[in-house]
Amino acid sequence: MKKWIIIAVVLLIVLLVAVNLLKRGGKTLEVEMVETGLNDLVETVTASGVLTPKRKVDVSAETIGKITRVAVEEGDMVKSGDLLLEIDPAEYASAVEALEAAVLTMRADLQLATVTAEKAKQDLERAESLFRNDLTSDQQLADARTGALVESARVEAAEARLRQTEANLDKARHDLKKVTIRAPMSGVVTRLNVEEGENAIMGTLNNPGTVLLEIADLSTMETEIKVDETEVVKVALGQPASVEIDAFPDTTFAGVVTEIGNSPIYSSTGLDQQAVDFKVTITLLDRIVGVRPGLSSEAKITVAEREQVVTVPIGAVVVRKWPPLDETASGGQPDAAGEAGNGTPEAPDQAERSELEGVFKVEDGTARFQPVGIGITGEDDFEILSGIESGCLVVSGPFRILRDLEDGDRVERIEKTGKRD
Repeated sequence: MKKWIIIAVVLLIVLLVAVNLLKRGGKTLEVEMVETGLNDLVETVTASGVLTPKRKVDVSAETIGKITRVAVEEGDMVKSGDLLLEIDPAEYASAVEALEAAVLTMRADLQLATVTAEKAKQDLERAESLFRNDLTSDQQLADARTGALVESARVEAAEARLRQTEANLDKARHDLKKVTIRAPMSGVVTRLNVEEGENAIMGTLNNPGTVLLEIADLSTMETEIKVDETEVVKVALGQPASVEIDAFPDTTFAGVVTEIGNSPIYSSTGLDQQAVDFKVTITLLDRIVGVRPGLSSEAKITVAEREQVVTVPIGAVVVRKWPPLDETASGGQPDAAGEAGNGTPEAPDQAERSELEGVFKVEDGTARFQPVGIGITGEDDFEILSGIESGCLVVSGPFRILRDLEDGDRVERIEKTGKRD
């Protein structure tokens, strides 16, 4: 009894499969179709970023002290050399005055040592003359020579002390100049971080100093975008780009790729996964009136262009196992039990089947899968390198039918609507 139940179940399954195949074979699917043609195609890489000035400097304190004067405000236009702010100069001015007095003292000491050395030299010449006439002793001549050497050494020491003091004076004067901070470049004061009365701190090797203010040249702006690792390989220096800025709607600015980062930027995407991006810098070629650093922007880089090439809509390209399973070595069609039409079980060589990109080409109301070579990707279309030519009719949708469409299915054309499934 159990055996007959199993046989009945198997027969039922076979019958259902056979009925389904018959229904599918006899049904005509309504699909959208397009005719391939020759079109111009542009492939772009799009990413968002923020605007930054191409040239900017952070003005930091080079000395320690209290800020006694701030001569600019945020947003002011300054020229190179303009006064920005001052730090209390009292301590540095007094140091300069003290060293100037020390220099005068050192110069007087040097003059005295020089006069004394000259007298010692004259005494030596007199002693040598007397010695030649046997009017003085060897000891007196030796003492005169020693005295001349000592006074000459004192002159050299006075000269060295004077040079050292003058060097200290130069350093003190340089430190005094540091309290008066002037603009290192022309531009706009885009950030002012201090006010009068605050203390400025000089930076060290491991501790940055106080950034007093920032000056930027807003005549040339850049946008720094993050491009995904799968697309950055398409980007090259000099490629044109169009930039849209949120603050300037309905306006597009021209730009060019001027820098491509080599170091990856990692960001977490959840579930312990990381996205890998690379920084790409685009320099804007247009001057933007009223621009501000930090404005949000979106850049579209043109990475490839093609003229008059065969194209198909992106949605028309599908992936299928090829060749189909029903292509057997004997050429027969399989029945519901999976056997060839001649009654001999056959199985296609699975190793020779692979997933291929292709389109469904419509011939006499039948959809035929045609593998194609894909070129660049436009906004809505793929470039077709091989497989079909211009003027072919291909299935373009709807997706709910296209995803299950098989080679050999009967199809008929319907008008494309705005609603996509």
